[in-house]
Amino acid sequence: MMNSNQKKTPLYDALKQFADSSPVSFHVPGHENGRIFPDQAREHFGSLLPLDLTELSGLDDLHAPNGMINKAQELAADFFGANHTHFLVGGSTAGNLAMILSTVSAGDKIIVQRNSHKSIFNGLELTGARPIFLSPVFDDSVNRYTAPDIETMRKALKQHPEAKAVMLTYPDYFGKTFEMREIIKLFHEYDIPVLVDEAHGVHFPSSSAFPDSALALGADAVVQSAHKMAPAMTMGAYLHTRTGRISDSRIHHYLQMLQSSSPSYPIMASLDLARSFLANLTAHNLALILESAHQVSNMLDSSDYWDVLWADDPLKITLQVKHGMTGKKIADLFEAQGIYPELSTHTQVLFIHGLAPFDKFNHLKNAVGHIGTQLKNTPNHDIINTNNLFTERLMELDLDYTTMHKLSVTQVPFQQSAGYIAAEAVTPYPPGIPLILKGERITRHHIRILEAFHQQGVHFQHLDINNEINVFQIRRCSK
Repeated sequence: MMNSNQKKTPLYDALKQFADSSPVSFHVPGHENGRIFPDQAREHFGSLLPLDLTELSGLDDLHAPNGMINKAQELAADFFGANHTHFLVGGSTAGNLAMILSTVSAGDKIIVQRNSHKSIFNGLELTGARPIFLSPVFDDSVNRYTAPDIETMRKALKQHPEAKAVMLTYPDYFGKTFEMREIIKLFHEYDIPVLVDEAHGVHFPSSSAFPDSALALGADAVVQSAHKMAPAMTMGAYLHTRTGRISDSRIHHYLQMLQSSSPSYPIMASLDLARSFLANLTAHNLALILESAHQVSNMLDSSDYWDVLWADDPLKITLQVKHGMTGKKIADLFEAQGIYPELSTHTQVLFIHGLAPFDKFNHLKNAVGHIGTQLKNTPNHDIINTNNLFTERLMELDLDYTTMHKLSVTQVPFQQSAGYIAAEAVTPYPPGIPLILKGERITRHHIRILEAFHQQGVHFQHLDINNEINVFQIRRCSK
């Protein structure tokens, strides 16, 4: 039950009041409240620059908040149901790193969902912890890996009851959830804190039409990307803590290490505004949004070249391509019509319906029809079988992070890398989930899958699979 006035936006109001007072700037940033700026860009940046301020009197300090930033964070905590909410100006990445650094140290075991965002693996490396990876289950109903099943989690707890934390992702990029309440209860029986990357669930508390937030289900710490589904600026996110299993002082300590000492006030103000927006969505507005999402889904479902998949989050609309088409091909055709999906995989395209009714139905209808015409007589491609990527329920790295830091790195042609241990992650982006982890042994199966992805236009961060890959310079294993 919210006890605060969620219409208030104290941080934004303080910035606006300061900007409206026509202050004389003898301080950073260098644009001096927008007075100094390239003329060709002034039209687009001009109205925002007066709010791009620094830690002046009355504007508080993110790293020691006791004024307007503190009030804004308290309002957010009240709305989301947290004990404490921290504003993030480095995206969910900063929050994921802080959660991991706050709960585990070098050598500690931490149970981790294998299909997590790359920021989580970076956090594991920074701590030197020993991850126990939970392999996800391939869900035939949506034709992709979703989440580990609860039996896998029970097995992990039986084998590793001394784990210091568990790190999960909920929902997935496509709006799919899993039995989070039961899973939280299971880990809490071992007094293990549950950390959740809920980057795509910031809007869940707004309506019962959406899934429950992991925070409401009892998670100890939850990160949400406000900029993904709420009207916040890019890199704006929240980190919520709720229970005594998480040290909020440790969270604060690591955030002040990870985040800039000059955090963006426009991003922070947008977090203040986004929370107020979510808290004040009316039942009428939500009904219009959900009806619009239903109409968009139906319109997209009118093509013979893909099916629309159901999701727990009705604002996530996924196309499952057919007839040997690729997700990249379909996404490119939509972009040629001026319609930009969120992402494509080798077989799927994700559309995100925002928190406002869609108003360009004719444009979308015409694009769907035009794409159907273009796809006639298009040759089929082989389908990539990805339902056997993870053969073991639980897995560990072939090298621990401490050992990795001591080893030399060399390069080998990617097609000849089977048997070597990767010294870098191989990550299709988006969604940013590594298919090969740093410290994992490369297999011929990895190579075949990644070559097929490459042929179908999937983009990889930091790797051209026709070139070389960084591997550790140790004795090679035949595999």
